[in-house]
Amino acid sequence: MKGKPPYYAVIFTSLLNKEISGYGDMAEEMENLAKVQPGYLGIESAREQLGITVSYWESLEAIANWKANTDHLFAQQKGIKDWYAYYKVRICLVEREYDFTK
Repeated sequence: MKGKPPYYAVIFTSLLNKEISGYGDMAEEMENLAKVQPGYLGIESAREQLGITVSYWESLEAIANWKANTDHLFAQQKGIKDWYAYYKVRICLVEREYDFTK
């Protein structure tokens, strides 16, 4: 991920329905589209039963623009209609970070 604090994290947690035909392709398409949006900094994702995707953004304006992107709006509507049993979005300000690498 590029960028130094402060920046914003959008945390998307979800539970999928049993039938998710096309979900993986759409998720990959949305990740690729997000990468070219102004203000995008990076993404991390994990999926078992509960899926968690965290995307990182320079500003609240960049997040709002991504949410309003027409292709992203289509994916959101398809997710509500076909793929998700539940989801929650949280938007957080990251004020500091640290890591460890061996």
